Amino acid sequence: MALDPPTLLVLTIALAAAAALYLAVEWRSVREPSLLFWSAGFATITMGSTLALLRRSGLLLIGIWFANGLLVTAHWLFLLGVARFTEARLSRAWYLIFVAWLALLLLPGEPPWSKVMLLVNSLLVALLMLKASFLLRSHGKSLSVGAVQLRYVLLIHGIFYLAKGISAVIPGTLIDLAAFHGEIIQISLVEGAMAIMLIALSMTGTERSRREKRIARLAARDPLTALYNRRALEVRAPRLLDEVSSARPGALLLIDVDNFKLVNDLYGHTAGDRLLVALSEMIRSVLPEGALAARLGGDEFIILLNNASSERIVGLGSALRDQFHKAASQTFVTPEAVTLSIGANLFDQPPASLAELIEQGDAALYESKRGGRDSIRLIDRTLARHQLA
Repeated sequence: MALDPPTLLVLTIALAAAAALYLAVEWRSVREPSLLFWSAGFATITMGSTLALLRRSGLLLIGIWFANGLLVTAHWLFLLGVARFTEARLSRAWYLIFVAWLALLLLPGEPPWSKVMLLVNSLLVALLMLKASFLLRSHGKSLSVGAVQLRYVLLIHGIFYLAKGISAVIPGTLIDLAAFHGEIIQISLVEGAMAIMLIALSMTGTERSRREKRIARLAARDPLTALYNRRALEVRAPRLLDEVSSARPGALLLIDVDNFKLVNDLYGHTAGDRLLVALSEMIRSVLPEGALAARLGGDEFIILLNNASSERIVGLGSALRDQFHKAASQTFVTPEAVTLSIGANLFDQPPASLAELIEQGDAALYESKRGGRDSIRLIDRTLARHQLA
């Protein structure tokens, strides 16, 4: 089968329809707006390519003007999809592209109109694709592999249309849009079919990669407070603990809410959840750079510090206790005060395991509870070691 223009158009229709369907299926499961825009773009290419076949039957208004207008619309939808993916805002000036396209309807019906049509159409598509590529570029190293591929595919696609538009004004160039004549048109159809495959694959890889990162991020977070869960803490803690030395001691703070059950019993579990969320926000507000915080479960939280000192631990714990007691007392009236007990452990040698470190913090927390609650109990293992030496 010869790859003449009508055959290439049929191939384009099949590829674009398949891409639109696949991205639509992905959108139904992921519900990402960018996928919906990209699927709509490929569906528009399918319709435009189908209409383009009609020009050989003499339906030039539909087969050329409408078809090429849909091509511009499809690339505009691609740009909207990239804007949603990168969370960028497009100015209203980008909607003027359709005004520029409608101006082509004023062209005279003489031979030069084919070149003008191809020039304007190509420049509009190039502008849309170069803008989309620029939006992806602004994300730098945060881009996934699929997004980087998409960025370069769109860039090359835009440069191709820019070159095609420039070549249309070269004297002696044969272009006949009505009969599909001219090398530029032939090359454009081949490039279009290849671009559809590459763009569709890149777009799919882009969203799939971001979905996998989102799933991994959700798996590492406590669903209520969005702090790390214990599993994520166990993965991240070794790097922090390996940096512990006599010059840079580490510290663990184990935090427990006193009389938390009273809040649940008197005000309901929803109120208790709100209090835990408020505590997690307080922990974030006092968390030093490089530290880790996690919710171990229930009303128990943990903070891991590097380059710590007893003064730093007491200062952080006291600030957290004061904030929490003030917020809890203003929100919930209970027979006994809802406060924080903190067990802290300062050490200058990496522990055998995080579990062992938590056990040591738990012992300090027990001493804090037994001492009357609403207090911080610090076990300074660096001091004990120095005294033994």
